[in-house]
Amino acid sequence: MEINWLQEAQKRKEMLLEDLSELLRINSVRDIEHQTDEYPLGAGPALALKKVLSFGERDGFRVKNIDNLAGHIEYGEETAEALGILGHVDVVPPGEGWATDPFEPIIKEGKLFARGSSDDKGPCIAAYYGMKIIKELQLSTSKKIRFIFGTDEESEWIGIHRYMEKEEMPAFGFSPDANFPIINGEKGILSFELSFTLKEEKADKMQLKRFSSGLRANMVPSEAIAVLEIPDLEKLSSLETGYTKYLDDKKLKGTFEYKEGEASFVLYGKAAHAQEPKFGINAGTYLADFLHQYPLDSSGSAYLSVIANYLHEDFNGHRLMVDYEDDVMGKVTSSANVFIYQQEGEKKIILNIRHPKGITKEKIQESLLTVLQNESVSISIIGDIKTPHYVSGDDPFIQTLLSVYEKHTGEKGYEQTIGGGTYGRILEKGCAYGSLFPGRENVMHQPNEYMYVEDILKATAIYAEAIYHLVK
Repeated sequence: MEINWLQEAQKRKEMLLEDLSELLRINSVRDIEHQTDEYPLGAGPALALKKVLSFGERDGFRVKNIDNLAGHIEYGEETAEALGILGHVDVVPPGEGWATDPFEPIIKEGKLFARGSSDDKGPCIAAYYGMKIIKELQLSTSKKIRFIFGTDEESEWIGIHRYMEKEEMPAFGFSPDANFPIINGEKGILSFELSFTLKEEKADKMQLKRFSSGLRANMVPSEAIAVLEIPDLEKLSSLETGYTKYLDDKKLKGTFEYKEGEASFVLYGKAAHAQEPKFGINAGTYLADFLHQYPLDSSGSAYLSVIANYLHEDFNGHRLMVDYEDDVMGKVTSSANVFIYQQEGEKKIILNIRHPKGITKEKIQESLLTVLQNESVSISIIGDIKTPHYVSGDDPFIQTLLSVYEKHTGEKGYEQTIGGGTYGRILEKGCAYGSLFPGRENVMHQPNEYMYVEDILKATAIYAEAIYHLVK
């Protein structure tokens, strides 16, 4: 039987978009501050998980919820070998700069706008409907399909780790959470916390009272705020003039305000995924780059100088001496994305580094310590550690996925390595597969995130046929 997979996806367009919109309306940003026994990551991620599992239950699949942290939708003989599909229902914070409500999906000019539309709720629903098509067409399968959903992919992977503790993982599969044609290589991901031990200096200089920027280690910050105490008002005019000129020269936007002895600076950048920081404008490093030119108290000066001298616009870690490159997986990517400075409190920077095979976390940490040894900073690895992952492009599993992509697009498939981290790396033979098509703008982790409706349907058709070929 010849199946028109795209036609099958289009038949289900209305219901697919209804399900996706329901899921997108749930603010599923991790919220540890409001965690409970029932909702370990806050209510949002758990409610999104329950919602997607309810779709599976409604459609007659086997479903399982693991502690409101992860779950699966399953189809096929229970004892059969499993193809794994791994996605996530959590999202990064919306941040500033949205033209519409980030949690009220809207379609404009063929684009579905909402936080999570492209990362990863839209691709998840596309892959789910691919699985649903196979069931509804009653196609025979020799393997079962298990769609696993996590709730903390954008942070520490707590959900998927709990799932792995309680359930047997499939040996092979893909994650609909990146790019077409395929992602069969993923760099290692490390987050380093740079903690400063700096002595306060109450000298007759401008004092850095506060400096803050960034929401997550994996997001280039779009806004930075600094507050200076100004003891000498004669310096105020030159400071304001200098800031205006800096913004003009760099083609940036920001604000300046003076009130009751304190000057407040706000600088606006552009958010981006930490795997490709060069496509963003790091508000934190730019504001530090401006401020460190001025004579400040020793503590504030030391903090800002590290940012300006070692972290600003250094996307491959050259100044940090971690600029390693692998022939297959490419270069190290470095991006400082969280900045916290309080004159009488915490002083830290969180640095996100994505590295190819061939360089270890120990070597990277050693290099950072060597470069920053005179900067009164301690360095520790925080959060989840992800090692580099690669499946050969010649593997029949990879070739099957590429051939389906080629059939539906008419474009040549090719292997790729990314700096992002997907659940595909969990599986021994795992990869990421879609659903961002070549030539489309990557707006993941950015304001006004969207996905073309036609791309969602095309991805659904690709997923349906690919899943079928892998389990028939």
